[in-house]
Parts: sequence; structure tokens; C-alpha cells
Amino acid sequence: MSLRLGDEAPNFTAMTTEGEIDFHEWKKDSWAVFFSHPADFTPVCTTELGRTAALKDGFAARGAKVIAVSVDSVEDHHGWAPDIGEVSGTSLNFPIIADPDHAVSELYDMIHPGEGDTSTVRSVFVIDQNNKIRLSLTYPKSTGRNFDEILRVIDSLQLTDQYAVATPVDWVKGDRVIASPAMSTEDVQAKFDNVEVVKPYLRYVDDPAASAS
Repeated sequence: MSLRLGDEAPNFTAMTTEGEIDFHEWKKDSWAVFFSHPADFTPVCTTELGRTAALKDGFAARGAKVIAVSVDSVEDHHGWAPDIGEVSGTSLNFPIIADPDHAVSELYDMIHPGEGDTSTVRSVFVIDQNNKIRLSLTYPKSTGRNFDEILRVIDSLQLTDQYAVATPVDWVKGDRVIASPAMSTEDVQAKFDNVEVVKPYLRYVDDPAASAS
């Protein structure tokens, strides 16, 4: 199944380290970061899940829940959890889905063909409060992800949902943003603070969320 931006994130029921969940009911009205990891008791995955656990407050501040999946069993997930806490200094604090029959992984196209096994690659889906897929990323198994970048993307999506702006290259929360090219320069100057016209289609403005706070 090929999932595209704007599609509804498919619902599913699955067992996790925190019991059985209905995905849509579990995330209800929240943003969600749903990501796969290749296998329990592996080095890169241990560092990734530890970093995600350490960022719990950052995700919560953005109204986002985090959930992981691999084809391992719930028993394996529980057995691995102490390693995550020991290595990262933060105990596992979000659910991991057990997907031994690959039902969830195949629903989200997380199995990488031609890799010689049936483990999941490093997929990430950012899903909004309306269950729409807003970002999808896929990394090779050998490359750990940058979860600060995932937080940055959520910041951008939430800002641009609320205001007629876009975020430029390397933007982080609080930086200046770009006014929508659909607006005239006159309208931009009337609507936003500290307008810098670089090109008729490239107008930097102060972050409107910062001005509103």
C-alpha cells in the first residue's frame, strides 16, 4: 500500500508494551509520530528509542504522542526495555507495537524488499490531529534518525497550519519565516511585522506565533 501526504493514516488494532490499542482511538485528537525500527536488541535502534524517550516532554509540548513498531514480540520488547534505559539514561516511556505477523508493517509499507529479511526499515510518519499523514520519511537500516528534526517538522507544520507562512531552509522555532507567495507584498506588510522583501516572491517576516504570544 502506497501512502501519500494527506492520506488518512490507516487504522489498526495491535498489542503493545502498554496493552492492546486501537491506533486512532489511542492518538485521538493528538498528533502522532509513528515509527518503525528493524529489530529489538540491536545497536542503532537502542540509541534511537532512548533518544525518543528523552524527548518525551518535547513531544508532549507539541500535543504529539509517540509510538514505535517492529516485528518482534511484546515479550522481546519488554526484555529489551532495560537496555534502552541503561544506554540512554531514560526509561522507555512510550508504547512499542508487537507486529510478528507483519500486519501493521505491511499496512504502512515498512518492509524493505530485497534486504534478505522481513524486518522493518526506519520509517517515520507524522500524523496530525485529524489522522492525516503530514510527513513520511524512510531511512536505511544502517542510518539512525535525527529526532530533533522530527520535532522541528512538527513545529513547522503546526505554525504553517495556523498562519499564511512557510518555513525556510534550516528553520527552527522562533526564526523568521516566509510569507505566503499567494499574498501581495502590500498585504504582507499590512499583516506581518518586520517585513524584508528579498524578491517579490520571497518576503521574510517575524514568526507570527512569537508575536502573538
